[in-house]
Formats: sequence, structure tokens, C-alpha cells
Amino acid sequence: MDNILNFKSYIKKIVIYGKEEIPIYNQEAFIKLKEAGKLAKNTLLHLEPFVKEGISTEELDVLASDFIKANNAIAAPLNYQGYPKSTCISVNHVICHGIPSKDKQLKKGDIVNIDITVILDGFYGDTSKTYIISQANNLRDKLLVDTTYNALMESIKIVKAGIPLNYIGETIEKIAHKENFSVVEDFCGHGIGHTFHQAPQVLHFVNKSKVILEEGMVFTIEPMINIGKKDAKILNDGWTAVTKDKSLSAQFEHTIGVTSNGCEIFTK
Repeated sequence: MDNILNFKSYIKKIVIYGKEEIPIYNQEAFIKLKEAGKLAKNTLLHLEPFVKEGISTEELDVLASDFIKANNAIAAPLNYQGYPKSTCISVNHVICHGIPSKDKQLKKGDIVNIDITVILDGFYGDTSKTYIISQANNLRDKLLVDTTYNALMESIKIVKAGIPLNYIGETIEKIAHKENFSVVEDFCGHGIGHTFHQAPQVLHFVNKSKVILEEGMVFTIEPMINIGKKDAKILNDGWTAVTKDKSLSAQFEHTIGVTSNGCEIFTK
């Protein structure tokens, strides 16, 4: 395993926007990031046959943890700032950071987001997907999930060197509002690479970020979209974020690297 203290050899330069110091990664880093992203994606694929009625979110967490360990990697969330599990699994009105539990069993009609982040050879891969258990309770629930995925993929399509970062938020908000859904503003995408969270912040709504994308920037896009209002609150466990009005929330996430004429999706 590479000594992560040598990560500077993977960075071409640092660009500064206000208080944000954004690393620009080289092609060697992109190779490492693609490997980490592939493992994160494969972890989700490993879980998919088990994402069904009756399984507990803790059982899914154990399956993910075992798979990640078997592939000589580390589950990044485990013990991160005190987080107690290897994954985040968020059901129905939980926006993000849902803590897996043996008491939370999936049932028909649930929508469940599984968020996987791995560390492989010192580099991070981060992805998430929202599943509908058996079938949606109604067409609007399915529309929420489909719209959230569409917002992610359409925002990725516009990414390339030279465009303003805030085009991403504009694209996502436009798609969500077209269906009268709201975009969560309390959480955002983030730079990622040799650390879990770094600059830039990637806001999923209309914003005034001054960052211009450059080849070599690496970050997540992870829109969280609600059927009801955008407002969130954190439960007493200090992690679980839920919608204040208890409306459903969906999320999808990819890790991407900016190229000269577009981007690479490391977790696709």
C-alpha cells in the first residue's frame, strides 16, 4: 500500500478561491481514484441482491464492511469523527447520515439510500444510490427517485474545465423545481481525493460560488431532493439528518474528476 504521506506527488498544484484551497490532481492520482471509485461502485453492486423487504440496515452494513475488507480497503465512515458504522443508510424521510441499525428493517414501499465510501491505497471513492423496496407506494415517490437521479446525471453532463462550478447547482435546482420538489441546502458535495472532505464545496442549488472548474479537480455531486420542504434537522444521535416535515428524501452520488473536455465518473 502506498504511503499516504506521499500524496503530494499526486498533486500538480493548489488553486485558491477565498478560503478554499483546491488540489489539482495529476493522471497518476486519477488512476488511483478510479480504482477506489470502482471498489465503491462494486460494493453497492454486491449489496443490491440483499436490498429487499425484511433485511435490517445493520445487516446491509455488515455485508458492505466485509466486502470492503475482503478487497483490502477501509470503510471510510467507520470512526470518522465518531461515526459508529461502515456505511450511511437513510430510509424514507432521512436525508443522509442514517446510522444502520438491527431494529430498522426494510419494508415494501420504502425508499432507501445507501452511501458507500472506501479508502483504497490512500485514495477515496464515494458513491450512493437510492433504492425503492419492491415497488413505490405511489407514482410521486417513484418520480422523486427518478428526478434525483436525473438531476445528478444532467449536472455531470455539463462538467468540464472552464465552466463555473455553480452551474451544477443551477442545473440540479431547475430539474427539482420543475417537479415541485425542493433541494436540501444544509448538505453539499465536496472535494475528495487523498482525504474524505476537502475543497471545493459543491452546492446543489443556485449559488454565487466563484470557482471555475479546472482539469484535475475532483469532487462529489450528491443532490438530496425532498418531496416536501427543503428544511432539515439533526436528530439527537448527532448524525441522522431528517426532513423537518417528515417528507420523503432521495439522494444519488458520484465521484468525478474534471478533464479538459468533460469529466470522468470514477464511481460509475
